Amino acid sequence: MKLKDKVVIITGASSGIGKALATEFALRGANLVLASRQYVTLCGIAQDLQNQYAIKAIAVQCDVTVEEDCAALVKQTLLTFGKIDILINNAGISMRALFKDVDLQVMKTLMDVNFWGTVYCTKHALPEIVKTRGSIVGVSSIAGYKGLPGRAGYSASKYAMNGFLDALRVENLRTGVHIMVACPGFTASNIRNTALDKNGNQQGESTLEEDKMMSAEEVARLIANGVEDRDRTLIMTFQGKLTVLLSKFWPGFLDKQVFKVFAREKNALLK
Repeated sequence: MKLKDKVVIITGASSGIGKALATEFALRGANLVLASRQYVTLCGIAQDLQNQYAIKAIAVQCDVTVEEDCAALVKQTLLTFGKIDILINNAGISMRALFKDVDLQVMKTLMDVNFWGTVYCTKHALPEIVKTRGSIVGVSSIAGYKGLPGRAGYSASKYAMNGFLDALRVENLRTGVHIMVACPGFTASNIRNTALDKNGNQQGESTLEEDKMMSAEEVARLIANGVEDRDRTLIMTFQGKLTVLLSKFWPGFLDKQVFKVFAREKNALLK
């Protein structure tokens, strides 16, 4: 699939990977529908991309935890462009708290954004994507293959996303719809700064070494390539690929290694 003149919906497009995706797809000639709760920020991004890349981009205020917002997002896309070629379910939120300490509302919030946001947007966009034999992308995580300590709700939501998209892929084997799960490694973005603590407040500061992570721009480039190539799954780092391999064949060993990694983070939760 070449991306020129394709119509792409990107959720969570106001910052981080979502903003980088908007730039990458605009660079390749796609028209964009940018969605997030940060409408003013989105409008600025859309205008900048239109001016720089001679594409058309619109901003739509959308809270993906609200099904009616997701339905309205699809409706606005059709009113503006008349079709949908690609849906990128990127909106997401993280957490940092041990399960024994966390308020269960934090777990529910993560599922609402990361899992149900994907379900709602996909449900309303799917009939149009069937018409164009287009693509549905879930921006997941290695946390969807290996549970991470202090991120139980995040891992659960990404496992759920992966299972949902895997089932959807099988259901659409004969419709021509492409389903891709994209799993970045740790990415330098604001997702850890906005991660929820045990009480549901944003932690405000990353506890990991951001300068050693993938950039959002690199993630966006790999996802765009994956859409063009109609890849099934993108595991983007050697560490991620090794994690998936070890989880299948040496899960006990992997548990110990993951524990060691997270016991070394700043203000570690594991002792």
